[in-house]
Amino acid sequence: MPRRLPRKLLTLSAALAVAVAALHLRPVQAAPASGEPVWVGVSGPVTGQNAQYGLQWKRGFDLALDDINGDGGIKGRPLSLDFQDSQSDPRQAVAIAQKFVGDPRILVELGDFSSPASMAASPIYQRGKLIQFGFTNSHPDFTKGGDYMWSTSISQAEEQPLLAEFVVRQLGLKRVAVLYLNTDWGRTSKDLFVKAAEQYGATVVAAEGYQPDEKDYRSTLVRVRDAKPDSLVLISYAPDGAQIVRQARQAGVTLPTVGASSLYSPKFLELGGAAAEGVHLDSNFFPNDPRPEVQRFVTRYRAKYQQEPDAFAARAYDALLVTATVLREYGASREAARKGFAQIKDAPSVVFGKVAFDPQTRRVAQAKNVHLIVKQGQFVVWQTDPAKVAAK
Repeated sequence: MPRRLPRKLLTLSAALAVAVAALHLRPVQAAPASGEPVWVGVSGPVTGQNAQYGLQWKRGFDLALDDINGDGGIKGRPLSLDFQDSQSDPRQAVAIAQKFVGDPRILVELGDFSSPASMAASPIYQRGKLIQFGFTNSHPDFTKGGDYMWSTSISQAEEQPLLAEFVVRQLGLKRVAVLYLNTDWGRTSKDLFVKAAEQYGATVVAAEGYQPDEKDYRSTLVRVRDAKPDSLVLISYAPDGAQIVRQARQAGVTLPTVGASSLYSPKFLELGGAAAEGVHLDSNFFPNDPRPEVQRFVTRYRAKYQQEPDAFAARAYDALLVTATVLREYGASREAARKGFAQIKDAPSVVFGKVAFDPQTRRVAQAKNVHLIVKQGQFVVWQTDPAKVAAK
């Protein structure tokens, strides 16, 4: 008959077995990446009037690189970025595209910031068979430039009807004046907004375009005021949108103001100051979203930069995670990347939760918006007035 082990030894043995089992259940993190980098090119604004967006991109990229390279990189090799300053100017974006296409180390390109800059460069990326991942490019025609153009940005064909629904049905505004950036992106967005707003029953009493380098909007605001609108809608970026609301308030135009999601940036609050108070806007991302992946990102961003992340930082973070997932799963080559973007399923994402592309549109078709308002110098979630909803 076998001898029984003392109770103390049995207890230690059981504890050891539990500890060993626990080790097997823990996720195994890969060793930090080392060796020859895997290169991704970035074309975006580091200087110029859109530089604040490039700064938000860089912060999002840096957090993503911490995650990716701390977890083994691309099959043991570190992921690195070659970030070229385009100022989001189409001519510079074209020159950068030629540089990246001619550099065999670059396996995927991210950017540019604006749709006009990206679309000017698209033919070069298409001919060079290099993925152009325009993760902030919302122009409906961006991904129509070829099968190497992909985007996680919501198309304006989806986003502008959502903005119109917010303006007309939820805020109850009926005589709308639209100020829009007079670029291909701005004109297309304006046309889509106007069509949707009229379908919802509003009248667009004025639609005024302005140039990207314009600084004085007073004469435009006088024409808008004379049309007797009940609201202003801004299809603008943060710097120009902020100047418009400041000059509008100085001119006594205190109408309810609603902005496209491109206004959602700390720069709008900084430049707009008190004039930004009460401005409504939409966003695809908001840091108070309770989802665990959002809160993990927000907590780390705050700790590193002592600031709230905006949608552009979150989109940059997502773009690099998606790119790394593709290169890990399908291989570190341009052709493998092209195959991977078409086939990837459930790539991690802060904005969407998981990302998979529609192979026909080459976009993520998950349009959703959070309605925001500026209160006490901060973006907060706008709450629907139950009385207004009941009266509809």
